[in-house]
Amino acid sequence: MKENQSTDPRRKYNSQFKREAVKHWLASGKSAQAIAQELGIGAERLYSWKQQYSPLSADETADLRAQLEAARQELARVTEQRDILKKTLGIVSEPSPKGMSGSRS
Repeated sequence: MKENQSTDPRRKYNSQFKREAVKHWLASGKSAQAIAQELGIGAERLYSWKQQYSPLSADETADLRAQLEAARQELARVTEQRDILKKTLGIVSEPSPKGMSGSRS
């Protein structure tokens, strides 16, 4: 038997639930509709909560962008070092040409 939804009391959500719902939505890559359905709420609520409980402030976003740029630069440096080491290892491990070995046969 189906319950009459009009007699159900309105569900209230605490701020932690709202923040986690928005965080989950943004991290999942899924649509608001899909996440809302998973949580049993309307998609419009997620959009409203997103405005209210955006997980990152402008300062946090700028800080993360700076960290990302630093990580990219470090990755480029380490990748270059790795490539140099690979080339060096290739040169060192090449067999020496005949006559250059230093041994007389």
